[in-house]
Amino acid sequence: MSDLKHLEGTVETVLFRNEENGYTVLELNANGILKTVTGELGETDEGEFLSLEGQYITHPRYGTQFQAETCERRLPDTPANIERYLSSDAFKGIGKLLAAKIVKTFGTDTFKIMEEEPEQLIKVPGMTQKKCDEITAQAKQIFALRRVISYFENYGIKSRYAMRAFRIWGTKCQSLTEKNPYLLCNELIGMSFQNAENYAHDLHIPKNAPCRIAAGIIYILKHNADAGHTCIPLETLAQKAISFLEINESLFYEIYHQELEKQTIVEFLKGEREFVYLLEYYIAEEYIADRIAIMRKYAKPYQSFADENLIQETENYTGIQYAEMQKQAIHQAMSEGMLILTGGPGTGKTTTLNGIISCLKKRNLHFCIAAPTGRAAKRVSDLTGYEAKTIHRLLEVRYDAGGLLKFVHNEENPLSCQVLIIDEMSMVDVLLFSSLLRALKLGCKLILVGDSDQLPSVGAGNLLQHLIDSHCMPVITLKEIFRQAQKSCIITNAHKIVNGDMPELLRKDNDFFFFHRQDYESASELVIDLTCHRLPNAYSYSAFKEIQIICPSRIGLLGTVELNKAIQARLNPPDAQKSQVRSSLYEFRTGDKVMQTKNNYDIEWKKDEETGSGIFNGDIGMIVSINRRQGEAVIDFDGRMTVYPINMMEQLELAYAITVHKSQGSEFDVVILPILGKMEKLTYRNLFYTAVTRARKMLILISTPGKVAEMIQSTNKNRRYSCLKYMLEQELDHDPEENS
Repeated sequence: MSDLKHLEGTVETVLFRNEENGYTVLELNANGILKTVTGELGETDEGEFLSLEGQYITHPRYGTQFQAETCERRLPDTPANIERYLSSDAFKGIGKLLAAKIVKTFGTDTFKIMEEEPEQLIKVPGMTQKKCDEITAQAKQIFALRRVISYFENYGIKSRYAMRAFRIWGTKCQSLTEKNPYLLCNELIGMSFQNAENYAHDLHIPKNAPCRIAAGIIYILKHNADAGHTCIPLETLAQKAISFLEINESLFYEIYHQELEKQTIVEFLKGEREFVYLLEYYIAEEYIADRIAIMRKYAKPYQSFADENLIQETENYTGIQYAEMQKQAIHQAMSEGMLILTGGPGTGKTTTLNGIISCLKKRNLHFCIAAPTGRAAKRVSDLTGYEAKTIHRLLEVRYDAGGLLKFVHNEENPLSCQVLIIDEMSMVDVLLFSSLLRALKLGCKLILVGDSDQLPSVGAGNLLQHLIDSHCMPVITLKEIFRQAQKSCIITNAHKIVNGDMPELLRKDNDFFFFHRQDYESASELVIDLTCHRLPNAYSYSAFKEIQIICPSRIGLLGTVELNKAIQARLNPPDAQKSQVRSSLYEFRTGDKVMQTKNNYDIEWKKDEETGSGIFNGDIGMIVSINRRQGEAVIDFDGRMTVYPINMMEQLELAYAITVHKSQGSEFDVVILPILGKMEKLTYRNLFYTAVTRARKMLILISTPGKVAEMIQSTNKNRRYSCLKYMLEQELDHDPEENS
């Protein structure tokens, strides 16, 4: 830290601010010289005096910038700067004219008056009592917030966490967190356990403090949920907590049992082994098992929908002769309350689904189709000809009083449909599926479509596989590869991969091409050359619309971040005629291909005459224009035109290259798949299979035969801790009809 530079001055202009993380770009007036400053500076406004520590860096386009690492802020102390601050966004309703009158009345004592004697503001010429009360209320909040931010900054806690704590607890947040620093790990505040540990250390909170151990247990469970586990064995939790928190066994169990009593965690006995859940995951899995058991009892009424002539009528109408398993799937879909339809590429899932939909139409049943992501929903819409929504859009989202997202449709306000079809079920996690079941009317038919050999959901659980393995509902698995599909090496190799066999790598006359590369540099050069030159020139494929690079990882020379920057430099380099804007990771330019990285339920879009809201994690679009003066960008997401405020572009990433997880539910004409190096945690069979099956017309694999063999042999990643299969089986064992 000794080589940090010092810079201080007055904020002249705030150019960019991300409200989520406090990342700010501003111009600082340092003794008459304007300096560009970047960093997580929080709610900094024009006219404030900042004292900064950081480094000067040279940006290739914007020149020298000061990258701030620490920031101390002081209120303006000159009349001109006080006036600017009062008329900035810090105070609503005080324009330049009123700010000038206030400063003329009180001069450099303005802030002292506003904080200590706000009733004196009535002396300002033209000030009404109503306006005085409004300013007083604002000033009280602003000064209280500044004190809180200043307090937390003394402990190295960033302003965004201080602001969130203030919104929840107001002026009590300081005293509350001094007693229990780990309150800052609250879901609505979101500070990491490690940062709370640092704060606790500075407050001399002992390592054996109950609040620390309780927070550590929750942290370990959350960390494992992020890795896909809905629960973990008690002995594993104990071992991890004792080691991580540096405590003894008796103290762990003492606090563990206290948390059980508080119901922040739940213990579940699976056979003779105890598993520990965070409460929300236990409620989700228990509800899924209970609700499916209830739905099984409502299967009988559907028998009348599946008479013997229905499939024949559908074949006559569609001109398709269904295979035996497809006929069985259609019959089961019409006669049962629930069905899982699964199978790999080329086995006729889409044809079967369209047959089911035709039968539903013939029986005048009102159905809805949904999928986990926007791209998956668009794909199933294109394949069926019927509108499909994301599950989140189907359930509709709103914020509750606490600021958390809740679904509009639930037990009290169910969906109106008689049949619900969910595609890409492998991507659905237990929390989302639980919410979905809550929104179904009792008696609503449920048809789940997916490929259980693909990656499990990013969220916790291995839902589709456990639904299949528990035999809790009818399952039709399509295995026959149809003659037309057999001509595709993408499809035949995908089936070899999932069966544990080596794909055919040497064939060069089809749609699956293998390039042997052993080093990162030559592999990266090949990816760039294929994307930017060879494929567009030889096949007229568009690098923006038809070619997609898919990577196992974000990091490294063959990760998405570096490849995105390299491809952008070739396809969409800096240009004086193109507007651009910076984020913390990328520079975005007009014409760039981008991906939304988090669900945003509020952003509005327009497509032709249709309007709506919501752009979701995984949606891919193109930047149409950037207007820095107006502070907004126009982005086209498959025809849905949206206007992004500049500060919201932190939610975007370049999308020339995306991860395999982000590609799920999508198909692309051409997929380039570079896989080299160790990456033991990321190169395994179903990830490889998922990536290969994203390609519609051409798959280019850049790797080594040894790496391909290693991936096919690795099948461990699917193993996730969950008790859902056991719960479902227990419900079946207790079903008197099932055992009669």
